[in-house]
Amino acid sequence: MCGIIGYTGKRPVASILLEGLKRLEYRGYDSAGIAVLDSQGQFSIKRAPGKLDGLVASLEGILPDGTVGIGHTRWATHGSPTASNAHPHTDCRGEVVVVHNGIVENYMPLKERLIQEGHLFSSQTDTEVIPHLIESYLAKKFSMEEALGRTAFEIQGAHAVVAMSIIEPRKIFSFRLGNAGGIVVGYGDGEMLVASDLPALLPHTRRVTYLADGEMVVLDHGNAQYHRLDGASINKEPHSVPYDALSAAKGHYKHFMLKEISEQPEAVMNALRGRISFDTDSVELEGIPLSDAELKDISKVVLIGMGTSFNAAMIGRLWIESLAKIPAEADNSSEFRYRDPILNNRTLVVSVGQSGETADTLAAMEAASRKGGRLITICNIEGSQATRLAEGVIYMRSGLELGVAASKTFTNSLIALYLLASYLGIKRRSLSQERLSQIIQELAHLPRMLGTILADQSIYEMIAQQFFKYSNFLYLGRGINYPIAMEGALKLKEISYIHAEGYPAGEMKHGPIALIDGNMPVVALALKDHLYGKMLNNINEAKTRGALVIAVATEGDKEIASKADYVIYIPGASSLVNPILSAVPMQLLAYHIAVKRGCDVDQPRNLAKSVTVE
Repeated sequence: MCGIIGYTGKRPVASILLEGLKRLEYRGYDSAGIAVLDSQGQFSIKRAPGKLDGLVASLEGILPDGTVGIGHTRWATHGSPTASNAHPHTDCRGEVVVVHNGIVENYMPLKERLIQEGHLFSSQTDTEVIPHLIESYLAKKFSMEEALGRTAFEIQGAHAVVAMSIIEPRKIFSFRLGNAGGIVVGYGDGEMLVASDLPALLPHTRRVTYLADGEMVVLDHGNAQYHRLDGASINKEPHSVPYDALSAAKGHYKHFMLKEISEQPEAVMNALRGRISFDTDSVELEGIPLSDAELKDISKVVLIGMGTSFNAAMIGRLWIESLAKIPAEADNSSEFRYRDPILNNRTLVVSVGQSGETADTLAAMEAASRKGGRLITICNIEGSQATRLAEGVIYMRSGLELGVAASKTFTNSLIALYLLASYLGIKRRSLSQERLSQIIQELAHLPRMLGTILADQSIYEMIAQQFFKYSNFLYLGRGINYPIAMEGALKLKEISYIHAEGYPAGEMKHGPIALIDGNMPVVALALKDHLYGKMLNNINEAKTRGALVIAVATEGDKEIASKADYVIYIPGASSLVNPILSAVPMQLLAYHIAVKRGCDVDQPRNLAKSVTVE
């Protein structure tokens, strides 16, 4: 969740950029930088690893002089967090400067082509191909707008890009592809601003617009021009936003929950940054204190959590067994603490919890520690009690989540668990390098795939209109998708107050089938994997008994459309990644049904964000 800020106007820009980046620090980062177009028409670029204070200290009280500039805080994906890898990045000639949020999925072939054309690269980042591509089109006499548009069509993935050029020195250019990171445009008095989130703009203006997928804006002193990347003009009128902190954080979304669901492509990128290398196809988890020898000696993994975190732990168990080949079990924290589990120093205990303050999980961690288990935690909050009890921490890096029902923290829990399973597999040599390379390449596409699921929510609105008056739902899944059925049912219960149950589909005939009739909608996770045929049989059995079936299916699956009443499609992916993708439809389905029922989705009755008592 990189922070982006840009300004063009009449005021000294450097202090505005640094202040804006400070307001975006909550998003997390490992390096920072600014670029200012000085009075000589050249870029002054200042970058530093670490926190923003390090960048400020490196300036030694002398701020670059100029009134146009861009700034950035970065989580590393490609290349370690060094000054040379920090944004902004420039081209060979120093004519173009770019800051960027996203993963350029095809950066290697683009970089190789550009090198063959004579371009010299100075960083390990994927981002650097963007200014070089822009430069290559400027050299062919395209305008800056045209160069950005052509660059946008070349780079694969979901992106938010902000650029400047000495060729058009008063202007700032920005475009958005997919749903990985937002772009907010601010209208000031004879000045214009752009940022990745609203808080960076509020000291200067309350009049804003937002870029949608496939849109570009060109900012000059006091005005903005919008168009589609294909060149078609767009008219956008700024609107006023309230100044209070909560409303500012919500932005243009109706609810925090919808905002946080929509932030998942960016949150996933945040969870991957610095942990996977797309150059060497490797995984590094800085928060794991066990040596390679100790990891090889692990004989069992126990995963614990409550609610949503327990559902994530159930999926993590399957990943660990599949990739690391270690016997694993998942347990509800409140039950684990009372069952006298068998643990020793060869048992790795992984606690999962967003707040790090859940009473039952903390008690379970203490019990595991007393029995000699090696303890790590997956958590979203730095300094929480769970992080103090554990030997090691894998932070979710989800950013602030204000909606009580977990959305992006659930998804990032899954990312952390998937990385942990891959890391254990490599360290124990149960996972081949070839297989790890496939995993990493698929993860590079994940933010974009999540973005395509979020792009059109009309199917959820239609289903909500049809089903919001029903009182009971049954969610079915098999194998690795069963915990997602559990999570889907939990989400519906939490925010719409509809009774829902998540079941393994093979269990349906052992009791739940007695409940199925025309008043019991069935949500079936029927993804294309080795259990697909069995899920089709379960759908047929539900339809035979009069159920209305909502299927979550793999894109391009035509057979499912003839069997289910409604189909929600997600991009095709490996069976191990399907749960990460199918979690989003579960969230959106619950959200839109709850909204239709008039429920308070951000603060459901009787629920709290963190359960700190038993």
